[in-house]
Amino acid sequence: MSVNNLTNRENTYVYQVARPHGEPRAEHFKFVQQPLEPLQEGAALVENLHFSVDPYMRECMEGDWELNEPLEGRTIGRVILSNTLELKPGDLVFHRKGWRTFAQLTPDEARMIIPVEGVPLRAWLGVLGGTGLTAWVALTKIARLQPGESVYISAAAGGVGSAASQIAGLLGAKSIAGSTRSEEKAHLLTEKLGYTDAFVYQPGNISIQLREILPEGFDVYLDNVGGEQLEAAIDSLKDHGRAVLIGAISQYNALTPPTAPRNLFDIVGKSLTLQGFLVRDYQPLQKELEDFLIPHIQRGTVVPLETVTYGFHCIVDAFLSMLTGGNAGKAIVSLE
Repeated sequence: MSVNNLTNRENTYVYQVARPHGEPRAEHFKFVQQPLEPLQEGAALVENLHFSVDPYMRECMEGDWELNEPLEGRTIGRVILSNTLELKPGDLVFHRKGWRTFAQLTPDEARMIIPVEGVPLRAWLGVLGGTGLTAWVALTKIARLQPGESVYISAAAGGVGSAASQIAGLLGAKSIAGSTRSEEKAHLLTEKLGYTDAFVYQPGNISIQLREILPEGFDVYLDNVGGEQLEAAIDSLKDHGRAVLIGAISQYNALTPPTAPRNLFDIVGKSLTLQGFLVRDYQPLQKELEDFLIPHIQRGTVVPLETVTYGFHCIVDAFLSMLTGGNAGKAIVSLE
């Protein structure tokens, strides 16, 4: 693409236009078309190809995202025009200027992706992206999972859950249990994702269900849900167990403060450790994650499970569907 052609192209953005009260809806967003801006010195124009939609974005809607401004999100794109020697046309890059069809990036805003044979490009938004890195950090740096230990994962069929189960198996976990929303997903967990046990959670009954699945308890809990699931996990964790707090999707749309967990003092009695973290603080571990997982993806021993929605016009629908469990694995919007 030449510089002259820029004036003939439009960029399509998604803006958030209102704060949700409870569940977000399509009317909280607006598609906006604007002419492409002139390419700045030291920057590259990137055509975005694949977009990640993630649970953390629901929290961003409460104030981290400015209203009527371009949104952010993990994205993979291809450089089509450049005013910097560090980014060349044809280069594939990972960046955070998502929710738009084109992005201008400086080299420090982009991370180069070198395609690897046998590894889908979209994997860098899933098992090799923020969700995979979250699972890796949770298991290896926070929980410090040891061979022979048992693991329980909530939201087990989501992006983090589908990566964490496979990583836990490779690290030598003895048993890996997961909770999910449907029998179809429970079957997927045990057939394709390395879970040894899976169950469809029943609100008000999760502690009993966990005791039936893992009567001896478990060593490590990866919490993607919060609320009652965290309470049930505290009840079933073994003495000196570790819980890694990743997300609290059960509370994102709550109109009233959560009532659970109500058993926090059990953390003292059982000498438990509960720790949360932000994956952005662990970006230097990206190469460690890739070195570990890429050979397994190439051999087929790790499945980069994803739910792909095609078309930029569907990005809001894909985001809302992900928040209600409409995805299995990583939720991605793709333009190719």
